[in-house]
Amino acid sequence: MRTRTFVITGVLVALLVAGFGSYYASSHPDGLEYVAGKTGFLDSAEDSPTSDSPFADYQTAGVDDERLGGGLAGVIGVLLTLVIAGGVAYAVRRRTPADDPANDSVEAGR
Repeated sequence: MRTRTFVITGVLVALLVAGFGSYYASSHPDGLEYVAGKTGFLDSAEDSPTSDSPFADYQTAGVDDERLGGGLAGVIGVLLTLVIAGGVAYAVRRRTPADDPANDSVEAGR
């Protein structure tokens, strides 16, 4: 029961940080963009091939409020990461011999 509580608490904290913490994040450009602007090559940058994706530029397409869009993108990102990581962990989990269907037929023949 302790592990379950720990995992649920961790997920809730991650969602809170992604959703509400992003509300207080800096609106200034990231480090690479800042340096590009300072050194004068920001204007020569090309758009990313994924610049028209639903969560491009840490925003959510269709949400006009910039802070709400960022928070929503963060929460959805956390949830997608958890689903993908959980699916991979489930797929590669170690099975005990009792869980292996091949062993059921061997044990039944004893």
